[in-house]
Amino acid sequence: MMKTYMKFIAPAFTAAALFLASSSNAQTSTGGDSHATRLGVGLNVGVPTTDGFSFAIGGDLRLQKDFSSNISGLLSAGYNSFQVKDSDGGGSWGYIPVKAGIKVFPIERFYISGELGAAFGTDDQGTAFVYAPGIGVGFNNGLDIGLRYEGMGNSKLNDTNIKINNPDQVALRIAYGFNLGK
Repeated sequence: MMKTYMKFIAPAFTAAALFLASSSNAQTSTGGDSHATRLGVGLNVGVPTTDGFSFAIGGDLRLQKDFSSNISGLLSAGYNSFQVKDSDGGGSWGYIPVKAGIKVFPIERFYISGELGAAFGTDDQGTAFVYAPGIGVGFNNGLDIGLRYEGMGNSKLNDTNIKINNPDQVALRIAYGFNLGK
């Protein structure tokens, strides 16, 4: 049921972000330069929504380019490791997500984001489409705290030792963004 529910949530987040991007008035994102470029370093801790995994942990680098005071473009790459439950074979299962997206600030500091990209399995596990709608808060000091659903559509990722596909998760991201313009 959770997978069916999330298939509707992801497009709804994306549509809301696009609507807000096209209709919102200029708002302040993280203050100051409305055309800044930032490099964020983040830690991700997730709760898998797929049976067979106990938890997920990862990290990422995210480049954020402000197009205006309330709209930013995103490019990100990272690594996610899912811990497989002992009853499903134990061990870990990892992939490298590479995504592009948009971050919209409908009100000061609060954002809605949407990212699309590819997830590359780390042990010849294939490639899958990945999507990640999210929400969060960006602070003036560079701190960014976000919550996202990261899912895979029609996953081609697989592992012959682990009988699980589509390692979806709800993840908390805590990051610090360095302003590259200063």
